[in-house]
Amino acid sequence: MADREEMSLSFGAAAGAYEAGRPEYPAEAVAWMLEPARSGSDAPRVADVGAGTGKLTRVIVGLGAQVVAVEPDPGMLAVLHEAVPGVPTFVGSAEQLPLPDAGLDAVLLGQAWHWVDPEAGTAEAGRVLRSGGVLGLIWNFRDDDEPWIARMTAIMHDSTAEAMIADGGPVVAGPFGPLETRSWRWRRAMTRSALEDMVRSRSYVITAGPDERARIESGLAALCDEVGAVGDALVDVPYVTHAYRAVRA
Repeated sequence: MADREEMSLSFGAAAGAYEAGRPEYPAEAVAWMLEPARSGSDAPRVADVGAGTGKLTRVIVGLGAQVVAVEPDPGMLAVLHEAVPGVPTFVGSAEQLPLPDAGLDAVLLGQAWHWVDPEAGTAEAGRVLRSGGVLGLIWNFRDDDEPWIARMTAIMHDSTAEAMIADGGPVVAGPFGPLETRSWRWRRAMTRSALEDMVRSRSYVITAGPDERARIESGLAALCDEVGAVGDALVDVPYVTHAYRAVRA
């Protein structure tokens, strides 16, 4: 099994699958994270850190914010440039942000904080945020309360993010206040191809050996047949989105 660092930097090898298979974030969840950042500005200055292919970036743009995207993998940024043209991008990480001090109203991370050293990441977010700015963390998860979704999770292996949430959720340090959290449940219609891309975009699958990938693909194919995800047929996939926010002192 690949180590944590290798898994965290693996996504560029499956950037196309990530873009095709991963969902965007509910606009109401992102708007909730940004609420504290809007005091005094209708267009807050936001950094999307660990931006990937821009799944969160495009929602932030749609909410009227000024956005820059920071991502360690140039392959992911190449897809972001096509998906969200015009957004300034930087190669960097949450622990080493290529951004000036106190220049932002919000730092948001989608599907990313579980890869971050929380002490270093919190310190960097605090450095680039103004006083009163917000750190927002958000994850989309398939809802394992539905039995066939739980079976799919078992086939493709739990993720680092799922383990973190199950273990009590994310941790942030000073100079931030306490984390607030909210959750949203929603559903997404997906084809078999989209389900396959979603699975192929997971770090465990990307870094798995040939035998393990074959096992996962065989199990997924059998499950898709069973639930009617055949050809262009759509299946309803339940999701739960967990969002967190903390305000900088």
